[in-house]
Amino acid sequence: MNSYEWLQIIIFFVVLLALVKPLGSFIAKVFQGERTFLSPVLIPYEKLIYRISGVKPEEDMGWQRYAGSVLLFNLALLVSLFVMLMTQHLLPLNPQKVPAFTWQLALNTAISFVTNTNWQAYVGEQAASYFTQMVGLAVHNFVSAATGMAIAVAVIRGFVRRKTSLLGNFWVDMTRCTLYILLPISIIAASVLVSQGVIQNFSDYKTVPLVQSTNYDKPKLDDKGTPIKDAADKPVTENVVVKEVQIPMGPVASQEAIKELGTNGGGFLNANSAHPFENPTPLSNMLEILLILLIPGALTYTFGVMVGNTRQGWMLLGVMLVILVGCFGVLQGVESSGNPLVAKLGVQSINMEGKEVRFGMAGSNLFTVATTGTSCGAVNTMHDSLTPIGGMIPLSLILLGEIIFGGVGSGLYTMLAFAIIAVFVSGLMIGRTPEYLGKKIEVREMWMSILVILTAGITVLILSGIAMITPQAVASMANPGAHGLSEVLYAVASMANNNGSAFAGLNANVNFFNLFGYLAMTVGRYVPAIAVLAMAGSLAEKKYVPPSLGTLPTDKAPFAIWLTLVILIVGALTFFPALALGPIVEHLMMVGT
Repeated sequence: MNSYEWLQIIIFFVVLLALVKPLGSFIAKVFQGERTFLSPVLIPYEKLIYRISGVKPEEDMGWQRYAGSVLLFNLALLVSLFVMLMTQHLLPLNPQKVPAFTWQLALNTAISFVTNTNWQAYVGEQAASYFTQMVGLAVHNFVSAATGMAIAVAVIRGFVRRKTSLLGNFWVDMTRCTLYILLPISIIAASVLVSQGVIQNFSDYKTVPLVQSTNYDKPKLDDKGTPIKDAADKPVTENVVVKEVQIPMGPVASQEAIKELGTNGGGFLNANSAHPFENPTPLSNMLEILLILLIPGALTYTFGVMVGNTRQGWMLLGVMLVILVGCFGVLQGVESSGNPLVAKLGVQSINMEGKEVRFGMAGSNLFTVATTGTSCGAVNTMHDSLTPIGGMIPLSLILLGEIIFGGVGSGLYTMLAFAIIAVFVSGLMIGRTPEYLGKKIEVREMWMSILVILTAGITVLILSGIAMITPQAVASMANPGAHGLSEVLYAVASMANNNGSAFAGLNANVNFFNLFGYLAMTVGRYVPAIAVLAMAGSLAEKKYVPPSLGTLPTDKAPFAIWLTLVILIVGALTFFPALALGPIVEHLMMVGT
């Protein structure tokens, strides 16, 4: 990296770490019902929402009722978005007259946005109206993020509360999260993005002439849309001259802010955060990366505040930072080394294929690890163009369960499941009943932690295996061999772990990926969520066990190192064979050619 890139990265992490404590403290106050500087303005609106919806804010819920509320709310969101996608051609704010989605694509897209995955098997500017983008997709960006944060806070209460079965009120947690946290930050972020050139309008798409016309050959089709072939069975082509181009418009900035802040991902435009209308400048690029990591990072401090030991939060944040920075270093190294096949042609250069020059190598690679370490899925780099080992880095971050830093809420509660397993294993080593934050870790907590950690992984391996023997899925791969396996593995992992980014090179808008993707996203989101709530309910019922000389200190460096090893070992044992057949084989083929 040059001196400018070093300075850019250092300033970024300084700003991120400087914001963790104040935002984490603010989030803790919001969920504990304490007054904040926003209370005088927002309390009347909060009370109005409770009055209209019939919510009793003082009424706490057990874990079963809390989980039931989560599922009921998400089911209602799923149905409403599905109906909206199927009828968008009849709804307002559709200047381009885009048609309705097919039911398979509508079902896949609806569960995608409800589960905070934001997987898109369609071209945003061609398939979704302004109404769908705003009232459907952007709104779900808020509520899916708030759902994850509400679950995480309920889990924290499981550690804090004693001899009770109550974890709080889901509807109150959702409301406060949206009103006090997501909405204010999104408004500020959207305003800054607009100042950088991100568009925000309701204009018709603009058709403008090209400075210089261009031409290309395209297959000639018959009346039925079938390619025409000549006597030698070769496609007949016709030359097309292009003298003008259509430029998409729309309310982009408002959706861009919450898609990054809520680690939703997706994109108003198909090129996502690589498009200059979504991410025009190096400053907007750094802001979007900051938004992706901001709440997951701050929630670690929120955890420390609510359990009464902020060092616990700093320990979790330290683990996240070490793995994130390590992955960034590896990605930066391999991409800076370039492609040896290109080097053989006498061209010595870094691998800038699929990257935006305005962001540079470091800005592109930092975005890549941030969006796959979390459950965001927004991209400013085409991951399919990374070198094999470079592509393995974002794939591995997704496969780890997206805990570095993880999705808003989901990253924290998955990391806590890893911490419980680390505590349990260490307890077995010394023959002592393991304890974590004053609560004994027993069989129930272990079963729930295993469900949280392994559900997505098992789903990925099973569905990837099915894909590789399904003709429709195999035919969707543009690249055969090891790279094609990486594309399929990445796609399924992205859906099962609620990331939403794509490796590209794969036609995912086919029935197999739409329907099996629906299954992967549903299982990957709700099985861990229900399991972790059940674990929280069990922990809340336990009495507090004061620390003794034999208690493992979980807020110090040795435990942080142990937790890091547990995360990496579980990931390696689960996915190394698949990675060996995909990116590792591809790398060996590349260097051996």
